[in-house]
Amino acid sequence: MKKFSMITSTALLVGSTLVSTALMSAPSEAGVKRHALFNNSTFPIARAVEVTPDTTIVYHSGLVPGPVNPEAERGSREYYGDTETQALSVFKRAEESFKELGLSFSDVIKMQVFMVGDPAMDGKMDFSGFMKAYTQYFGTEEQPNKPARSAFQIAGLAGGPNMLIEIEMVLARPE
Repeated sequence: MKKFSMITSTALLVGSTLVSTALMSAPSEAGVKRHALFNNSTFPIARAVEVTPDTTIVYHSGLVPGPVNPEAERGSREYYGDTETQALSVFKRAEESFKELGLSFSDVIKMQVFMVGDPAMDGKMDFSGFMKAYTQYFGTEEQPNKPARSAFQIAGLAGGPNMLIEIEMVLARPE
């Protein structure tokens, strides 16, 4: 029986959505194959990620930041911090969750980042602040794997005022 791998791209809505057979290719030995961006871009995301059928897909719920200063008034900027601080908090929480699940950041194949406009930036999302945190976990010498990724500015998060970021991830666990 011939096995195929599916291409997961930033254009697809869900990492394991079936695609037409015209987009299928032979599997990689590791269970996951990451395709670099065009024109030798060094931006730290993958253009697409292929996953073989013998790989378990793990859909991790969105994570929000914990308080940077629990003594501050709940929901204040001092309580959560800026976008970079909040993103670092989210990645730290993800790291703990992944460890419990037997996974790591190298297993992330798809990421969706939801950012609220920062009042300190005239209501614009702080993409640069997010990237300062992101590049500590992805595309590094220690962890070179890059996920397909989308980032959105949204009106708000369920966590209330001054919560600026939520990140959900899809991971691949080869069997």
